[in-house]
Amino acid sequence: MPPALQELIDFFEHLPEPERRDNLISMADTVDSHAPQENLTYEVAEVRKDPECSDTVGIFIHRDIGGRVRFAVTLGPKVQTLTRALAAILCRGLNGSTVEEVLTVPPDFIPRIVGANLVRLRSQTVYYVLNRMKEAAGKPIRTS
Repeated sequence: MPPALQELIDFFEHLPEPERRDNLISMADTVDSHAPQENLTYEVAEVRKDPECSDTVGIFIHRDIGGRVRFAVTLGPKVQTLTRALAAILCRGLNGSTVEEVLTVPPDFIPRIVGANLVRLRSQTVYYVLNRMKEAAGKPIRTS
């Protein structure tokens, strides 16, 4: 598990349910800080709406010279709070990782962050952003 993601897991998994919810809402409010930056070139830039999500989700990847990835996201206005929170958490937790680290992140950490009840209620959407990020990380680097 990438260290930054492990820190977030450790933080969330020990919170009582009301505090967990409040912190997830706070994380959702930070997702705009993970928008693509104009001064970066993104090797992957995919914006689309899939049946699993209520609006468009854009996943952007910039890879540095050392092969470390930086994710950026854009979310349509109808994307639910939990998906927004997970997008922010994943950007914070996966930025600076190698592609291999991203591709091998097991999805079983998500209930440790959002709690089992929310996973059951939102089972179709809680894994969506992670799957999109892994899909984008697995794409070959564009050269131009």
